[in-house]
Amino acid sequence: MAKTFAELAFTPAVREMQEKQGSARIYDRMLDPDAARGDRLGPDEVRFIGLRDGFYQATVGETGWPYVQFRGGPRGFLKVLDDKTIAYADFRGNRQYISDGNLKGDDRIALILVDYPNSARIKIFGRARLSDDPDLIARLRDDGYRARVERAGVITVEGFDWNCPQHLPVRLTVEELEPVLAPIRKELADLKAENAALKARLEK
Repeated sequence: MAKTFAELAFTPAVREMQEKQGSARIYDRMLDPDAARGDRLGPDEVRFIGLRDGFYQATVGETGWPYVQFRGGPRGFLKVLDDKTIAYADFRGNRQYISDGNLKGDDRIALILVDYPNSARIKIFGRARLSDDPDLIARLRDDGYRARVERAGVITVEGFDWNCPQHLPVRLTVEELEPVLAPIRKELADLKAENAALKARLEK
């Protein structure tokens, strides 16, 4: 875990709970002044983010309630602009605009990105803003994905943590299953053709 993420996540109440549950010593090293800050995305993070086709994001509204939603799109729609900035095309959805409204009052945001097949996930703390910049929107748009882009969501990374994979279920999308299913489909088609040929020969 990187120091910046720990500094943001480990509030006094959290540290008190860690002490009570006996895990404080495990995380003391994360708060060491000499620990790596981990607030800039490296090659591993860039690669991981670029392969995602969705993520969970949380914002906080004026009532103090957190709001979590799933953002989906074509693989790679969440893009790394530089080592401190990620952005995504904000596609039109149900038009409730809860996250967008929350960000007007509090720009803090939390993301969870999950790679289910490989049991990996990363958590990101950031500051988010919405942008109508046409050049940025054009950069984020995927012409092969039929959805209206209303704006761009731009997130400045404050800290991130590669999360423990324990208890993370393995799930595969249809796209991820295709390499496994394709040979089975071919074998089935070949067997059907062979069966049809044998049946036709017997009927003669």
